[in-house]
Amino acid sequence: MEEELLKLEEQFAEAIVENDPDAIEQFVADEWIIINADGGIIDKKRFLEVIRAGTLTHEMMQSDDIRLRVYGESAYVSAITRTKGKFMGQKFSTHERATDFFVRLNGRWRCVLTQLTRLTEQ
Repeated sequence: MEEELLKLEEQFAEAIVENDPDAIEQFVADEWIIINADGGIIDKKRFLEVIRAGTLTHEMMQSDDIRLRVYGESAYVSAITRTKGKFMGQKFSTHERATDFFVRLNGRWRCVLTQLTRLTEQ
């Protein structure tokens, strides 16, 4: 099960880097939310809208220090993640602890929550 979740997380990141909202949607539940590094909440509809519009694009997403735990029909995957892209035409880069919380729904793992925590360089 852990191998399945690690592969799923990798494919989820690839869909984001490919800026493919239809592919992203295959990995998330309808009620998926992102809690961004500033504490704001972005829901699935809004995230997919900005991807579809090209307002938000990703060109790179790399993860290290991956930690995964399964608890029956739920699991989390957490990693130190670096991303690069553009938002509203402005380049950005992040260095965050990204945690995805998955639940098995109708036999398939779906992300229901993504939590991003900004890391400071040390």
